[in-house]
This record gives sequence, C-alpha cells and structure tokens, in this order.
Amino acid sequence: MIQIELNGAAYEIEPNQNVEVLIEKLSLSGKAVAVAINRQIVPRSQWQQKQLQAADQVDVVRAIGGG
Repeated sequence: MIQIELNGAAYEIEPNQNVEVLIEKLSLSGKAVAVAINRQIVPRSQWQQKQLQAADQVDVVRAIGGG
C-alpha cells in the first residue's frame, strides 16, 4: 500500500493505481467530478493513464447543482 493525500486527509491505495480506479472506489463513477493531482487538473480522458504516486496530493471535487 502507498499513501496519498485525498482532499487533505491521508488515504491508502494499492501501488500502480490510476485515477479512474480511485474514482470507482470512492463510488463517484458517472458523477460530475473534477480531479487535480498536485494542483494540476487531470482531464477525464487521462484518468486511465494517470498513475497515482506515493505522497501525491489528490483533490476530488464533486459538482453540485443549485439555484
């Protein structure tokens, strides 16, 4: 297991895990979310290719509509 920072808190993941798998584990698949790693936005089209590394700072933001 490796440790990342997820939305400001420590979070353990399997080595060589990509962003898409992380989103699935968070039960956010198919939801309107944005992901940034180390303050860089990761486009949804790159989630499968983007591997998470130890100590990465990952921010996952879910869009919530309102009015």
